[in-house]
Amino acid sequence: MILVIFLSVLTCILIFAISLWVISAGNAAPFLDDNGKTVTGSISEKIRVPINGAEQGMFIKGIDKTKPVLMFLHGGPGMPEYAVSRQYPLVLENYFTVCWWEQRGAGLSYRANISPETMTFDQLIDDAIEVTNYLRKRFNQEKIYLMAHSGGTFIGIQAAAKAPELFHAYLAMSQITNQLESEKLAYKYMVEQFTQLGDQKMLRKFRKYPVDKINTPDYYVMRDAPMHRLGIGTTRAMKSVISGVFWPVMLNKEYTLAEKINIWRGKSFTTKTVGLWNKLVITDLTKKVEKLDIPVYFFHGKHDYTTNYQLAKDYFEKLQAPLKRFYSFEHSAHSPLFEEPEKMQFILKKDVLAVKQNHSDMTVSPN
Repeated sequence: MILVIFLSVLTCILIFAISLWVISAGNAAPFLDDNGKTVTGSISEKIRVPINGAEQGMFIKGIDKTKPVLMFLHGGPGMPEYAVSRQYPLVLENYFTVCWWEQRGAGLSYRANISPETMTFDQLIDDAIEVTNYLRKRFNQEKIYLMAHSGGTFIGIQAAAKAPELFHAYLAMSQITNQLESEKLAYKYMVEQFTQLGDQKMLRKFRKYPVDKINTPDYYVMRDAPMHRLGIGTTRAMKSVISGVFWPVMLNKEYTLAEKINIWRGKSFTTKTVGLWNKLVITDLTKKVEKLDIPVYFFHGKHDYTTNYQLAKDYFEKLQAPLKRFYSFEHSAHSPLFEEPEKMQFILKKDVLAVKQNHSDMTVSPN
């Protein structure tokens, strides 16, 4: 009987592994028209480029490759978002040629022999600038747009401050500010919520991490589940990182199976092995970058406790820039681009690309 169970489990594992391998062709999916033909003038590539001594991977996507170029800096640290983004309505590719760069040590750019000494935020900032120069040269554009999400904003805003002449504008989705303070506010909120719910099991998990321990990678991993249960994590609707992140990555046909495995290896490497999270969480970015010389756009979900909404708004008010706009997303948590795509599309088309001179906090309707 035990042998039968063992063979059954082994068979299921083999079928699962073979199925993942079959759907993991690893080719960039083209944009198709209603007749199933590749859209004329579109671009869809998965490439690797030598950047500052390391081969780094990226997807380059766009309905019209003559559109302005936008580089997207994913969060984490170390968590590429291209695979997950495919399960949501496309927005960016309609208006830009988008470079979904997977940063040094992450996803397509992960290598087992990467030197931990090269995994610093200064290096990642320099990498971002070098990828920008690659895109400028390749697409013959003097400047590009820079969009960053969550952990990517820690790199993005510093790159924009260091080399403003390379960018049309800086677009921040869920901008990091003082992350340690953000974590404390989230911790307090979650404990209050689970106390009201009478969830003693979850409260015991929080008691393992008193407030002075919340800057550790282990707490960072633990807090994902309670955040998603309360609708204050990646999206309001995402209740589990397994169904919301893990499976979309594993089922994405544009990565090979080895590349999918490397996404998780890279995530662990950047967060735990080289400790980028520890460095990020103790840095007060509001004091590090107080001015940008290019237009700035903040997009933030009101229910976001991963990077606190109010702290981002306070930082926005303090930040000096020639033009700045703050957009509040009423129905979003940490990912407005994915949660309210129609509103984001409206803003990009009618405001960002039009460069309207209005500095107020806008509640914009796509209708």
